Formats: sequence, structure tokens, C-alpha cells
Amino acid sequence: MSARTQDSKHYDAIIIGGGHNGLTCAAYLARARRSVLVLEASERLGGMAATREFSPGFRASVGAHLLHQMPERLIAELQLETHGLRWAAQRLPTIALSATLPPLTLGAGQSGLTGLADVTEQHAYAQFLSSMDRYATALTPLLSQAPPRLGTEDWAERWSLLKAGWRIRRLGRRDMRELLRIGGMNAYDLLQEHFRNPYLQGAIGLDAVLGTNLGPRSPGTVMTLLYRLAAQRNGARRGLALPQGGMGALTEALGAAAQRAGAEIRSGAPVARVKVAGDRACGVQLASGEEISAATVISSADPKTSLIGLVGAEHLDAGFVRQVSNVRTEGCAAKVHLALAGLPAFAQLPAAAQGARLLIAPSLDYIEHAYNHSKYQEYSRAPAMEITVPSIHDPGLAPAGQHVLSAVVQYAPFRPNGGWGEHREAFLERVIDTIAQYAPNLRSLLVASELLTPEDMAREFRVTGGHWHHAELALDQFFWVRPVPGAAQYRTPLAGFYLCGAGCHPGGGVMGLAGSNAARQVLAAA
Repeated sequence: MSARTQDSKHYDAIIIGGGHNGLTCAAYLARARRSVLVLEASERLGGMAATREFSPGFRASVGAHLLHQMPERLIAELQLETHGLRWAAQRLPTIALSATLPPLTLGAGQSGLTGLADVTEQHAYAQFLSSMDRYATALTPLLSQAPPRLGTEDWAERWSLLKAGWRIRRLGRRDMRELLRIGGMNAYDLLQEHFRNPYLQGAIGLDAVLGTNLGPRSPGTVMTLLYRLAAQRNGARRGLALPQGGMGALTEALGAAAQRAGAEIRSGAPVARVKVAGDRACGVQLASGEEISAATVISSADPKTSLIGLVGAEHLDAGFVRQVSNVRTEGCAAKVHLALAGLPAFAQLPAAAQGARLLIAPSLDYIEHAYNHSKYQEYSRAPAMEITVPSIHDPGLAPAGQHVLSAVVQYAPFRPNGGWGEHREAFLERVIDTIAQYAPNLRSLLVASELLTPEDMAREFRVTGGHWHHAELALDQFFWVRPVPGAAQYRTPLAGFYLCGAGCHPGGGVMGLAGSNAARQVLAAA
């Protein structure tokens, strides 16, 4: 999106960062007739939810490649389809690949599980999905609101807390007790309780750790899985969807919606610091030296960049700064893009299913062993992956007759021993070899490749640690304490300065809720 000419006028709100949360926040504030300026450091909007060309004629979504967590309500309210959002595919199935067994398709209900003849496991799967869906249904409304403050005398906050408790209580005694039992468990133990088939366990277990620096045995990964399921309920009608043109098409539509509402957007305008006067944020200074004033400053950058890098520790309490410094932000997920001369043929997978969401996670032990390497700053020797071939549904992403393969790869530490300069080529080859075990013709089709490590994400998108979610999704960094106490309701200890990025509640994933929730907090404080 082109930059817009900027004068020296004062704004009601300046938003730092033109990713999907920043643009969502801008759109809602502008719709409320606030004067809004969005400042994006890059020449292109979207951040890690952008689409870009990685080889001549081949384009791919930089980070997440599937849209399944953005609420239908948000898409409708901002009229994103009116602003150009189109769908290349919707309701994609999830298919777990095996080198030796038929593919396993995971869907809703007992009839949704195909490729597994064991009737007992099919029944267990249906029962498991039913239970998890009930828990997720109770949690879903919590994602669209600011977490209530604890220990406050404010009745609005108390009422919000009571409503959250009532949603859990309405599950009934048995389900409430079970949710409390499993909430802090690791996904490995829970899935071992429910299933015997390692193939099925691995397929479900990958969703508990995808994009995180956690393994199936890590405490709290059941809650991470529930978080994902709760967020997916927001986009249940479309299911796993591919925006036409990649994720960048979504952020372009969000930018157009914000501008239509009256927001101004400047790209290629990195912010150097937040201006503070009288213990209140009062604007920003750009890297160019230009200063712009505003009543409120809202950052969609990660918490460490926002609070320590842009505001500065000198404007915050020492204890608060220590808490922010200790937020876990090291990413462990890489992204690989392959430009292919033709369609990869995944063994035993019918041609009609090649465009599904494909998983390489043949067992929980496979995922855990992949994770073990990263504990010692090594890349996975047998990585787990989520794969799409989006050009099957969206031919415009590649030249005629050719294709793009996009893979989220677990696990790739932020800084491996010896650095990525030493390991980049070997890791990329390992990823390609792993996929080729399931698609034997892959190497014969290979035209070009791109590897984006967490270190690349940190450098290119200014995200501390290169974490896809800006901060680890774990029990001690969820809900009331995300990113830290004192900044969990989007407000920060610095008056006039707010957060609206993925490091806030409800966390990562392309859903826009951190942005819309933050906008409501800003408007409520006005």
C-alpha cells in the first residue's frame, strides 16, 4: 500500500505497526471518529501476515498460511470482503501423512475420521472432540474481551470476572472438574489417556505445540490446544481457509477498511521512540527525526520492543521492567517456501486431497524427539510440519502449471549453536528430505527455496526473539498475565500508552482480537 503524505497535525491516536492487529485497531478507532495514524516500518503492510515474492513469479504467505481464527463478526463489521478480501478455498480438511500407512483425515464427529479402521479409536475420537468442543465453547467468549483485573473494587471488572466463572460453571460438575484437571496437563499425557493409535495422537498433538517453543510433554500444552480450538470457533463457518493472494490480501483489506474509515497509513516510517511528557505518552519520534504528537500511542509491536525499546526503562518502574524482560519470546518455528515446477505427489494421497492442510507428525514421540534437539540449541533432525500447497487453489501464486509449497517447521531454535550461518543450508536440506519421504517426486520439481528462521523473523519484522506469537503461549503468559501483570488489559503503567499486538491477550494467531479489544479499551478511557 502506498505511503500517504503526512503533515504535522495532532492525532487522537498513533498506532505503531501495520500488522493485522494494528490495522484492526486503527479501523475500529477510525470508525469511532478518532483521528488515527498508522506507522509501519516496512514499505509493505502486514508484518508476518504479508504475502511476498520469494522467487521470480512465486509468492507465499510469510508466516501463517491459513486463516481460521479471525471472527466472522470482525470480517463482517469491517466489511473486509467489500474491501477486496476473497477466498481461494474454505473448509480445508486436515490430513496426517504417513510413509507407510494410508493418510488419516481429521474432521468433525465420528464420521469425520477416515483412514483408521479401528472403530474403538473412531468412537474415542468423536468423544474427545465433543468434550474439547464444550470446553472451547466456554472459553471462546473470553478471547473477545479484555481480561478482568483481579483484586479490584470496580464492579464492572468484578462482573466480568463473575461472567467468566459462570461460563465455566455452566459446563456442569463433571465437565468443570475435568477441565480443571486437564487444564495444566501436557498434551502427551492427555492424548495417551484417550487414544492408542500413535498416528492419531501425533496428528492431534501437533496442534498443541504449533508455533510455540514447547513439546507435547511440556506442562500446559492442553491449554494451548484448547486456546487454538476456542479461537477456531470464531471462524467455524469458513474453517481452514486460504485468502486469495495469501495472507497479504487480508492485511490489504484491513488497511483499506481503516483508510475508508478515515485512518491515515504511512509505510516506510519506522518509529525510533515514544515521546513522554509529564509521565504520559504524547507522540512518537521517527527514525528520520520527525516528531508527531498524539493523545494516545498504541503499539502492535511485541511487548519488549514496545515497552523497553520504544518507551524506555527510564519511564517505567524497575520491577515492571524486570517482569517484561523475563517474558519468554524466543521463537522455535521456521517457515519454508518451495517453488516447484509441477505438483508434488504425496504418496497414497488422492489428487483431490493434495490441496488440504497436511501434517508430518506420525506420533507424539516423533514430535517430542524433534523438540528435544531445540532444548540444546540444535535444529530438529526429523522435523514436524504443517504443509499447504496453496497454488492448487490459488493459481496466481505461481507461474502457469507450477506450484508453491509452504511449510511451518517445528523446531528451529532462535540461535542454534554455531549460528544459522553455519546450519542454514543443512537444515533446509533436512526439511526438503523429510517432505520428500512423503512426496517422492519433490526434488525433481524443485526450482527455488526459501528458509525463514526465527532469527530472520526477528531481523526482518522487528520481533524480539522471532516468536510468531510475540510471547510464548504458556499458562504463565496467558489471559490475566499476558504479557505481564500491569499490562494485561492493553493499558500499560505509562498513561496514554497501550499495547495491541500478539503479545497481548488473546495471543498469537491471525485473529485481530488483540487489536479490536485494545481499541475498545482506548475508547472506554476517553
